[in-house]
Amino acid sequence: MKKAILTFSILMASVLGSFAQDNAATPANANAPEISFESEVIDYGTIEHNADGNRQFKFKNTGKEPLIISNCQGSCGCTVPTWPKEPIKPGATATIDVKYATDRVGSFEKTITVTSNAKTPSKILRIKGVVKPDPTPATTPTSTTPTGK
Repeated sequence: MKKAILTFSILMASVLGSFAQDNAATPANANAPEISFESEVIDYGTIEHNADGNRQFKFKNTGKEPLIISNCQGSCGCTVPTWPKEPIKPGATATIDVKYATDRVGSFEKTITVTSNAKTPSKILRIKGVVKPDPTPATTPTSTTPTGK
């Protein structure tokens, strides 16, 4: 019983001690870069099978420090983003290129996660649309050999 009381006392002391720490939030950097997109959604509309799947998200660094994009990740292998590797100066514009694999028939809705040093370090971009079926489906050749009787 003494061990249980001692264990409980130590546990309570550590919990109370953790609340006694200074919980002051670190102030946000007022000069931090900010990424502002012209649009966070690109609608491909209805496109042909194997059509050009390249699109661009245009953005501007509206902050006061250089913007560095550390990563862009598509939600699946069919969505491949390419982003600027060099810092984007305050007031400068740039693009994130996205290629969607339009050999996949049907409607799609995918995301691209942009990670940077901006005030909002993670931003979600979306692409959507519909890929029409291939108008010339593969046909199986028919035999031209006459049947013998």
